[in-house]
Amino acid sequence: MSQPAELYETKSDYAYRQVRDRILSGELQPGAVLQQRELAAQIGISTTPLREALRRLKSEGLVELDAHRDARITPLRAEEARDLLEMRISLDPLAARLAAQRRTNADIAAIRAALENLTPLPTAPAISQLVAHRDFHAAIYRASHNDLLIDSLDGLWDKADRYRRLALQTERTQAARDQKAYEHAQLVDLIAAGDGDGAAQLMSAHIDTSLGAAAVWRLGHEHPSE
Repeated sequence: MSQPAELYETKSDYAYRQVRDRILSGELQPGAVLQQRELAAQIGISTTPLREALRRLKSEGLVELDAHRDARITPLRAEEARDLLEMRISLDPLAARLAAQRRTNADIAAIRAALENLTPLPTAPAISQLVAHRDFHAAIYRASHNDLLIDSLDGLWDKADRYRRLALQTERTQAARDQKAYEHAQLVDLIAAGDGDGAAQLMSAHIDTSLGAAAVWRLGHEHPSE
């Protein structure tokens, strides 16, 4: 019998996964100072692999470290929310267009399987719900068969999830949730039909009214530019 992958993790990998999940779940809040000894004890490791994990999370923009090894969760910023939205408005429609042009039968099956596990995100989503949301979009990205594009969009996703949580603090109406579910289903149909223009146009509208867009609006009004 094969053994769970977790059994082969290094302590640093384990710490990285634990802290990352706590950040993305909202358990560790943006701007929170990390008490490294206390956090290491909670996770069940020493501070050395924890610091290695924090350096990795710093490279992903999720943690800030200073010269004295103080650490805190990277705060949410209106400028970063805007930058993420601008990138996704440009790249997600391209991925959808290419997916419609290049998808294989296996790609279509993977996208449909991901859709079955997907529901519009509720207030305070669980990690599993965020993962299902990511898996659906990632299946579309993979169907583009453009490795640079896939890597670029994948790199945006963890940062974007924190802004989705912020937007969900104001609960969406059922009509808004139903609209997103409809858009997800329509994206699958357009990609399966090979309609690149239609898939790109729908994806553009999907991102333009996304939780990331709502976060840009909220942060911009809470912290307007001087």
